Amino acid sequence: MHRLSRSSVSAALRAPATRYRNSAAAPILSSTLISDSAVRGDNNTMWYSAITVGKCDMARHSVHLNLKSGSFLGSRYDSTAAASDSANSPPPPAEKYEYQAEVSRLMDLIVNSLYSNKEVFLRELISNASDALDKLRYLSVTDSLLLKDAVDLDIRIQTDKDNGIITITDSGIGMTRQELVDCLGTIAQSGTAKFLKAVKESKDAGTDNNLIGQFGVGFYSAFLVSDKVVVSTKSPKSDRQYVWEGEANASSYTICEETNPENLIPRGTRLTLYLKHDDKGFAHPERIQKLVKNYSQFVSFPIYTWQEKGITKEVEVDEDPVEAKDANQDEKIEKKKKTKKVVERYWDWDLANETQPIWLRNPKEVTTEEYNEFYKKTFNEYADPLASSHFTTEGEVEFRSVLYVPAVSPMGKDDIINPKTKNIRLYVKRVFISDDFDGELFPRYLSFVKGVVDSNDLPLNVSREILQESRIVRIMRKRLVRKAFDMILGISMSENRADYETFWENFGKRLKLGCIEDRENHKRLAPLLRFFSSQSEDEMISLDEYVENMKPEQKDIYYIAADSVSSARNAPFLERLLEKDLEVLYLVDPIDEVAIQNLKAYKDKNFVDISKEDLDLGGKNEEEEKVTKEEFGKTCDWIKKRLGENVASVQISNRLRSSPCVLVSGKFGWSANMERLMKAQTVGDTSTLEFMKGRRVFEINPEHPIIRELNAAYKSNPDDEDALKAIDLLYDAALVSSGYTVSFFFTPIPIIFSKKIVVFLNHTFFFHFIL
Repeated sequence: MHRLSRSSVSAALRAPATRYRNSAAAPILSSTLISDSAVRGDNNTMWYSAITVGKCDMARHSVHLNLKSGSFLGSRYDSTAAASDSANSPPPPAEKYEYQAEVSRLMDLIVNSLYSNKEVFLRELISNASDALDKLRYLSVTDSLLLKDAVDLDIRIQTDKDNGIITITDSGIGMTRQELVDCLGTIAQSGTAKFLKAVKESKDAGTDNNLIGQFGVGFYSAFLVSDKVVVSTKSPKSDRQYVWEGEANASSYTICEETNPENLIPRGTRLTLYLKHDDKGFAHPERIQKLVKNYSQFVSFPIYTWQEKGITKEVEVDEDPVEAKDANQDEKIEKKKKTKKVVERYWDWDLANETQPIWLRNPKEVTTEEYNEFYKKTFNEYADPLASSHFTTEGEVEFRSVLYVPAVSPMGKDDIINPKTKNIRLYVKRVFISDDFDGELFPRYLSFVKGVVDSNDLPLNVSREILQESRIVRIMRKRLVRKAFDMILGISMSENRADYETFWENFGKRLKLGCIEDRENHKRLAPLLRFFSSQSEDEMISLDEYVENMKPEQKDIYYIAADSVSSARNAPFLERLLEKDLEVLYLVDPIDEVAIQNLKAYKDKNFVDISKEDLDLGGKNEEEEKVTKEEFGKTCDWIKKRLGENVASVQISNRLRSSPCVLVSGKFGWSANMERLMKAQTVGDTSTLEFMKGRRVFEINPEHPIIRELNAAYKSNPDDEDALKAIDLLYDAALVSSGYTVSFFFTPIPIIFSKKIVVFLNHTFFFHFIL
């Protein structure tokens, strides 16, 4: 430990002052005790700590400073002039202080790492100004003298685009000399955090406050765009105004008293930013106005920007001498002065944050018109939303939100597979943070929901990485998703059925996508789905309506996937179900089949594809089935032998009524509709289709005349050419009627099918002609 002994102190007093002038470079540990006399030299030089204005009491500041070996101490030089000459003497020189840390490194981290977007500097500085105003308003409750200057509580921003200068002035609490050193000379020390701590410790203090910044680094965001920053501040607790000046990448700053009367302010703080050459574009008034409206639109204090305005006036125009002479000759003609309209330019303060944060109000006090107006202004929409939800969440996580369901899907801007829609605006204590999310607050299929979310629990300097890892955000996401579903469910239950039809037309596919991606919310998604059915081909029905219409003995929900309602209606799979008056859902959207397969069941009713094998329609007669199998069993084997590996098996069908045969898919394979979709994929690999497609089962209808003729042909002559060709023709017909589009040696089936029909008909007509 480096400790000064008594002899060292005596030697220091006897030695010349110049010997210790640069002794600040020597490491002094926080436990070293130095008295005033021990550090006073012959030139009355007094040593000070890196952040204190008075004499350095190391014992008192040892915990606060936490100085390590290698830290630097600053020095202050006191004047020895007589008190009588102080009034006529020039203003004291600026005092120079050293920062409390390796500023060049820390500043580099702040400028290049903490903030990913340069334009947030204005957001941070306005937030600091808002905090200063909030502190003044809070303290003035118990000390009314703080408002003695009667200055309005506001924030004003003025720019000089020619010289690249931005000036931000607030009429808040201001800072004393000591507070300047403590707050601006100590990196990452927050005056707001200290104030909040004092408020919470006070017995008489309330819990309602609007203070924003609690992290102590917001001020240094000014160096994102500035080479030099000058802070001029006046506290109502002090009669003097002080100026803090610092430069980017510098290891020190200066503080001096403001002596220029033109620069004096009644109260508050004025920040002057001298922009870097590449960032002078921020000094344009229009750019400042845009940034204020984007980031700080809902700050609770008025923000004024210095803008150029224009007013249209009519001015007289000088008459042409020739026309004036003619007019004088005819005195009877009434004389009219000629005028023209000109725009007179002038500069004035313009209020930038007129829109009030509607989510902070009581939902019972907000009208539907106000919600709609806020929606249109915030998201630049022209149509009213279909629904809105205003709520406050308290408990483990506290946040307020207003969500909207748009009436129209944005064409060309919002893709279903792109979650980056900028539809959710995240605020922290009314300060805009970001709208660039990648599924952190809403899943991809709900990315169409628009709204604002204001949380007090998130840090102001939130980043994508913080959002992804934050437990608070995960809780917020669950509650936001739940509220979004409640809002959509409210639309579906509305008396105006057209509202949900509009919603479904615009966003129905997204909910189906949710069935695929979000297994946890299947119970919330399923009641919102809509489909056509065999009993409702013109109007979509819900799954609840389907279940209500089910027969008492019906155990499953039947569906068929096709490319259109017409194709589904004419499919041979429906014949027996329609005869029994069983309703079948038509899945005509490409995503429908995958969505239903992911749902699996609804209200304990399984979804069953009627185009797949082992369809159980109930009402079986085992005696009749046994007789039918004995009658047609060998015929099925004969047909299977003819078709070979084209089919996995040939079975007697229980789903056909008027068709002779049908080709059904295996229980775990692709349906005909799915095979068609997979072949249509742009980047699909056709070589894998043979491995992925399911087994095919050829089902025959034993009650159809053609099948009975084939059964008779087998018993009389199994090698009959006409019978074998008829089997081939029936198989091709089943391929087409069942929805398959498979090619044979790269030749489309319809072409082969048409040729076979022509050959078969020619042979038949020729045979009858001979007879």
